[in-house]
Amino acid sequence: MQRIALHARLKPGAEDAYGQAHQSVPMELDAALRAAGVHSWRIWRDGLDLFHIVLVEDYQKMRHELHDHPANIPWAARMAELLESTDDYTGVDHGMPLVWELTCSGTGDGVQA
Repeated sequence: MQRIALHARLKPGAEDAYGQAHQSVPMELDAALRAAGVHSWRIWRDGLDLFHIVLVEDYQKMRHELHDHPANIPWAARMAELLESTDDYTGVDHGMPLVWELTCSGTGDGVQA
């Protein structure tokens, strides 16, 4: 299982549209994400900055599977209208690097990847 952190940036003025789009993610896209190994996907917004935490079996595999998936194509097109830049679902990225984590053991003794 992989936990991946991602960052994206909204185009100015796209905040409401982005929030509305995520009020009703298509069932077909939800099913495609789950079939591609996604266990959870959370998004936080701070102004125009978006921060994602994805819990997924294999991030690169998921990205490749979604690239041409019929449920993802219209969603990706809609997100392209709202985000400053989008990737091409190549799966070559690895998300943001983890710098530090306070673990359940409470040691806080370094990076846990």
